[in-house]
Amino acid sequence: MNGNDPIFESSPTPPTHAPHEDTSVMSTKDWLITLLILWIPCVGIIMPFVWAFGSGNINRRNFFRAQLIMWAISAALVLLMWIAIGAIIFAALGDLFWYF
Repeated sequence: MNGNDPIFESSPTPPTHAPHEDTSVMSTKDWLITLLILWIPCVGIIMPFVWAFGSGNINRRNFFRAQLIMWAISAALVLLMWIAIGAIIFAALGDLFWYF
């Protein structure tokens, strides 16, 4: 075997993150501070977007991306529920108006 064989020349490298990303594990204190910030009115609505799409700790960013996805799914389900309830009420009252 030749030492210049391309199969043996490259070794697998672990995935790398951008140099500015914080990949450290968040402590309990960090999560408590995060939750306290979310309890502040108006700030609790804005900060999940900042943490989800900004640079910073990758664990917090992934958590808030998942949180925003769950918010979107919940909003869609609530909207569908209200549309269904409205359709049921309209169908029930629609028949009532034919008598007047």
